[in-house]
Formats: sequence, C-alpha cells, structure tokens
Amino acid sequence: MEKALFGAGCFWGVEDFFRQVPGVIEAVSGYAGGTTENPTYKQVCNDETYHAEVVEVTFDPAKVSYATLVELFFRMHNPTQKNRQGPDFGTQYRSVIFTHGAEQARVAEEIRARVDASGKWNKPVVTQIEPAPTFWKAEDYHQRYFQKHGGHCHVSYAELAEEDAR
Repeated sequence: MEKALFGAGCFWGVEDFFRQVPGVIEAVSGYAGGTTENPTYKQVCNDETYHAEVVEVTFDPAKVSYATLVELFFRMHNPTQKNRQGPDFGTQYRSVIFTHGAEQARVAEEIRARVDASGKWNKPVVTQIEPAPTFWKAEDYHQRYFQKHGGHCHVSYAELAEEDAR
C-alpha cells in the first residue's frame, strides 16, 4: 500500500470523492502543511496555523496508480483558484499536493504542467507541490462526513463517473 496527500478545498468532499475510486483502501480527513502540532479545526479555520485541509489516501498501486489519483485530483476541483474552492476561502482551502518521495513529486509536477498547458482553464494552475509534512488526522466528526450526514460540495463527481465508464 502507498499513501498520497491532497488538499483541494473542504476535506469532506475530497475524502468522499477518493473513497469511491477503485483501488483506494482508505481516505482520511486531516491537516498538513502548517506550523502547529496537532492542530484543531477551530485553529485551522481561524487561519492560526497555515494548515491545509487535506485527505490522506491509502491506495493499492496494483489497482490504481498514483498518476491516476493525481489526474483525478486535478479534474475534481478548480486548480486555478488560489486559497479557495466553491464558497470556501482561506489558506486552509488551497490546492496542494504533498508528495511522498521524489517519484511522486516528479509525477505530480509533470501532470500539473500538462494540466496547465491543456487550455482547459483560462487562468494558470496554482496548485502547490511540496514534500509531505506531518499529517494530523482531523477530529472524528469530520471523518466520513457526507456518509454520515449527506450533503455535497464543490467536488466534481462527473469526473469519477467518466473514469468508471472507460
């Protein structure tokens, strides 16, 4: 099993999205990239820590590649919006890929460049790519939030359906 770490706005939808990808074993909402150890949701939302809301994805590389996960990441949100997605804004909602090792960094950079050059977006891609810092699991009430409470957000599920159809 391998891990990937993505921030694409509110983690509820990002977690729910990745849970539906065949080959993903687990998706956990949390925080990464900030300055405080073991941050709380309140601290992160008050922009006290500079953490991003992220999802740690555990996946089986024999069933889904890291490259496929990165491609889905770029298609499930708007990577040209700096520090916002949908109605949510602030540094905790930034578009970011935290990489585990040189190979993940290479793949993420390559796909980001391809997405930026594709012409799909009329603005430049602003997704940050950085080495993975410590991942802090979010409070239990954030885990599987949509599964427990229903709802939806900025995440584009049409992209996943398109992948399933192939």
